[in-house]
Amino acid sequence: MCGRNSLFINQTDLEARFDAVVVADGGYTPRYNIAPGEDLYIITNEASDEIDAYHWGLIPFWTDEPEEGIINARSETADEKRVFERAWESRPCLVPSSGFYEWKSPNGGSKHPYRIHREDDPAFAMAGLWDVWEGDDETISCVTILTTEPNDLMNSIHDRMPVVLPQDAESDWLAADPATRKELCQPYPKDDLDVYEISTRVNNPGNDDPQVIEPLDHEQSGLGEFSSG
Repeated sequence: MCGRNSLFINQTDLEARFDAVVVADGGYTPRYNIAPGEDLYIITNEASDEIDAYHWGLIPFWTDEPEEGIINARSETADEKRVFERAWESRPCLVPSSGFYEWKSPNGGSKHPYRIHREDDPAFAMAGLWDVWEGDDETISCVTILTTEPNDLMNSIHDRMPVVLPQDAESDWLAADPATRKELCQPYPKDDLDVYEISTRVNNPGNDDPQVIEPLDHEQSGLGEFSSG
């Protein structure tokens, strides 16, 4: 799954990276620790030149009252789920990220957090689906992040990972038909990702500063330092 995200590239570089401008109410604020229920910056297929802020958690359209929503959708079955039906059919989006976080419990013990990022790319894109929940008195634009099977790097930490898109597939994701987009939902090449252990400061969403991404003294990075199992 993907239960915590970050996006802390500066705005000028973010806009240049995705060839889009920030239009979110309140502008853009770098974030080191974005939790479900908060806003994610996204780029939708209907406005590929804009970066907006959407509620992280896709709210079922049939719900009478707003709720936290569904933060992740399995890419293998999203097209079969009623809650994602219209989003999968026609509402893909990009979710920019400077790195996401995952937790591992070695030998069944306490969970240790890790940061997964791209060393050569200060912001990459995860595949998402967006929708708009409509109530009697309000509407909420919302988003969920698609997940897939883990690559060899992530397999040592978790049994799922977000769909990370190669940069040359980002425009295809927004423009393609549903069948083509499903083909893009593949585990990202392990050699293009890096991982290291961080402190448990990330566990508290209130900690939203550069200290969150600092490696522990016994930093573990690279597939070779992880055991499978």
